[in-house]
Amino acid sequence: MTYTHRPSITDAMNNIMPLSENQRKTLRGLGHKLKPTVMVADKGLSDTVMHELESALTFHELIKVSVRAGDRDVRDALIADICSRTGAELAQRIGNIALIFRRNADAPKIVLGSR
Repeated sequence: MTYTHRPSITDAMNNIMPLSENQRKTLRGLGHKLKPTVMVADKGLSDTVMHELESALTFHELIKVSVRAGDRDVRDALIADICSRTGAELAQRIGNIALIFRRNADAPKIVLGSR
């Protein structure tokens, strides 16, 4: 089974209006207590991992992803690929942990202030 991302209104909104610094700060505060929901290892972004990322983002909106890859450049590339393929925004990256946000257009759970 090949996983394909279906673009949504959230994708369009994320591409048009990126998160402001205040919104990122709010998300970092909310994400502080979270544990990594999904782990990406040496095999990269398989269909199963992408499905888990989509499910977690849809349900939680804000997730931590542990990226266990070689060096910093490989980790950054994987995180950028995750964000582009899921339509999510990177709120923070510290080491091998990325905090990723994507608003659920149908049932938003996180209220962010104005941009």
